[in-house]
Amino acid sequence: MSELAPVLLCCDLDRTLIPNGRAEESPDARPRLARFCAHPAVQLVFVSGRDLQLVLDGVDEWSLPQPDYIIGDVGTTIYAPRSQAGHGDGDWIHWPAWTDQIAPDWNGLTHDDVTDMFADISAIRPQEAAKQGAFKASYYVDRQANQEVLDAELHGRLWRNGVDARLVWSLDEAADVLLLDVLPTSASKLHAIEFLIHHLAFDEHRAMFAGDSGNDLHALGSHINGVLVANADPAVKARARELVRAGALEDTLYLAQGGLFGMNGNYAAGVLEGLVHFLPETREQMCLSPDEAPS
Repeated sequence: MSELAPVLLCCDLDRTLIPNGRAEESPDARPRLARFCAHPAVQLVFVSGRDLQLVLDGVDEWSLPQPDYIIGDVGTTIYAPRSQAGHGDGDWIHWPAWTDQIAPDWNGLTHDDVTDMFADISAIRPQEAAKQGAFKASYYVDRQANQEVLDAELHGRLWRNGVDARLVWSLDEAADVLLLDVLPTSASKLHAIEFLIHHLAFDEHRAMFAGDSGNDLHALGSHINGVLVANADPAVKARARELVRAGALEDTLYLAQGGLFGMNGNYAAGVLEGLVHFLPETREQMCLSPDEAPS
């Protein structure tokens, strides 16, 4: 392989790298992703709403490349392999420095304290225990509820209890269910990526985030290069365009269209397409045969 300057590839999982939506996956997409991520200059970060174990389960189930870091629970946890922290091979370790940074937003309160505040609101119901986190309260939301009114009521209760929180709304396309995550304000996928870039002393111009849903919008509308895979919901694409226009950041967002190596731009194909858009020299590392390489 030819020389490649360091690349930090940060990817959402479900319906971004994991092809578990309604759209079709290009057969070559994950093999090309694996080839690209095998390059020693590439550091891969999974950025997911899943917890650590569910991320690792997804890696095994869908034969994804092994990540170098995992940002889980919608940006409220960061994990590194134990070997990277000088503790030998094997398990993943949690970074307490990130927890220390976001915990003050909840004013000493716990996940259970937050959920107790909302116990009488019938329009939301807690998600399963495996989908909760120490600083992540997750809910299913009644599709008939007035989201604007509900958002105001939830924020009001949090403020009255001294909790500085971010409400993140998203849609589970496969289940057709509206989702809500209550997080510390300083915790998000974007904030966790920024923390990681700072920790690694990484050139943010060679970092990219790829996503597909509402809980990716904060990162996709930011100064970090972002790509929306082609299978993303049209409403998410429209909102992402609005965010970058509002911040005069149009050059940092790319919407995958399909066409790279004849692929359709969905899932991993869209991630690779975004990489080539922002960092054209990465294309060579995705080739599966010598005749695809540029002359």
